[in-house]
Amino acid sequence: MSKRKTSAEPTQDKLTRIAIVSSDRCKPKRCALECKRSCPVVRMGTGKLCIVVTPESKIAEISEVLCIGCGICAKKCPFEAIAIINLPSNLEKETTHRYGPNSFKLHRLPIPRPGEVLGLVGTNGIGKSTALKILAGKQKPNLGRYGNPPDWQEILLYFRGSELQNYFTKILEDDLKAIIKPQYVDQIPKAVKGSVQSILDRKDETESQLEICRQLDLIAVRDRNVDELSGGELQRFACAVVCIQQADVYMFDEPSSYLDVKQRLNAAKTIRSLLTDDRYIIVVEHDLSVLDYLSDFICCLYGTPGAYGVVTMPFSVREGTHLYLNVFYSVSFSS
Repeated sequence: MSKRKTSAEPTQDKLTRIAIVSSDRCKPKRCALECKRSCPVVRMGTGKLCIVVTPESKIAEISEVLCIGCGICAKKCPFEAIAIINLPSNLEKETTHRYGPNSFKLHRLPIPRPGEVLGLVGTNGIGKSTALKILAGKQKPNLGRYGNPPDWQEILLYFRGSELQNYFTKILEDDLKAIIKPQYVDQIPKAVKGSVQSILDRKDETESQLEICRQLDLIAVRDRNVDELSGGELQRFACAVVCIQQADVYMFDEPSSYLDVKQRLNAAKTIRSLLTDDRYIIVVEHDLSVLDYLSDFICCLYGTPGAYGVVTMPFSVREGTHLYLNVFYSVSFSS
């Protein structure tokens, strides 16, 4: 492996830290507030509230400015709800979105290109779905300022000089229509009712519905209700619903899950057939063989699952896959 340093590799610059508190695990009413009692900053008695929590609190709040990174609170928490994570300071100016205090944040964004398929690869909980929502215009990036979010003019100014400035301008002006194939297809029966055929007819905006149904092996299930479909059938149905619509940006979040090898290949061929010179296609995929077949270039995501994610610059499929397996995959699990 070459020792040449790329701009995508994790750097060893001056470290900052983030504090992550799991809203599902943190239960102040059921503990003795060990995090606050053990915090050296709080125990010094200077009045600095590094950790703010009471038995009535819904969740503990940790000041990332006052935190000294000792990690004692994370070790003392009986529910393992706290994580103190160091990360390079150069990422602080490249924060794209953060959901709130002591919660997940995403650094940078993938850069889609018209007429090419962009693949995204990374572990679960690293920010791939968040990136898709932002690129689809369904979630406004707050640049890390969750308390005082910027307006779109400031966001466009932030991306000035990059391809994303022009992309977001088109999204805001409704010049680009984006459709997302959801990740969790098992949730589809809760949101959609009716037969497969009736739903396809409602969504159909092309003349290729029958051909797409053949490619995705849906002919035999068109008369069945959606809530009667198996996981693989739901996946193929979700892909078909997206493919029969007219859009400028097609996004597929894990289109190969639940599918066997033959079905994955057919789904990949169908997605690839949507490509035109002025269309964007973005695919999130864990199956590297499918990703290799589908993508013209890929962006890797690394970081700590559930804490933060970093999007790399675009790579060729071969180089990106190599970096993911040999660099970013190990980084995501060792952070």
